[in-house]
Amino acid sequence: MSRKRILAVLTAFVVGLGLWFGMPMTSQASPAKAGAKSKAAFVVSEAQFNQMFPDRNPFYTYAGLTQALDAYPEFATTGDEAMQKREAAAFLANVSHETGGLKYIKEQNEANYPHYCDASQPYGCPAGQDAYYGRGPIQLSWNFNYKAAGDALGIDLLNDPFKVENDPAVAWKAGLWYWNTQQGPGTMTPHNAIVTGAGFGETIRAINGTLECNGGNPGQVQSRIDNFKRFTQILGTTTGDNLSC
Repeated sequence: MSRKRILAVLTAFVVGLGLWFGMPMTSQASPAKAGAKSKAAFVVSEAQFNQMFPDRNPFYTYAGLTQALDAYPEFATTGDEAMQKREAAAFLANVSHETGGLKYIKEQNEANYPHYCDASQPYGCPAGQDAYYGRGPIQLSWNFNYKAAGDALGIDLLNDPFKVENDPAVAWKAGLWYWNTQQGPGTMTPHNAIVTGAGFGETIRAINGTLECNGGNPGQVQSRIDNFKRFTQILGTTTGDNLSC
């Protein structure tokens, strides 16, 4: 058998083993290429983002958002184009509510800062008792949430939670971590609430349902809904059903 034929057989054998054991055989795109791909594919253009947040803090960059998309590739890519735009609008509507239109990077009430250290956790609060206050587009708080988000993202946020207020891409990744993986006081993640048709109201429940849903604070709920309606109009999509919680 020729050397060329032997190499072909060996290659096929290795690929077969990879498929059998579930090992990926394709090369990974470089971060620069992956980020460029995400930006090109994102259903929200930079002009639309600027229209949504005309007075935002310069920290919250569009580039930071698109760089963060690779952390959760299913975000705003699931379903048809209408659903993809609906999810992007739903995420950004809640973000707008949480941050006053992307004006606030961190929690404003500094008196609350020491309350977010759960000392009963085995890893404690290595960055300091008052270091785990709310930060980012969905206001990540508590030491255990910083650890969970950091573990999921491969970023040491437990020891350096300040990355969420110093690096725009990390801030957006922390927000996407919650959106795609956490159900909070709800029954599903915000991502699943949109892509399964459960509705925008269930995204509110997952983020702040204990305080706002079931008549808890209808004004806050309506503020989120109003943002959602406005953003879906900007993106040229529909809101779907079940807007309230």
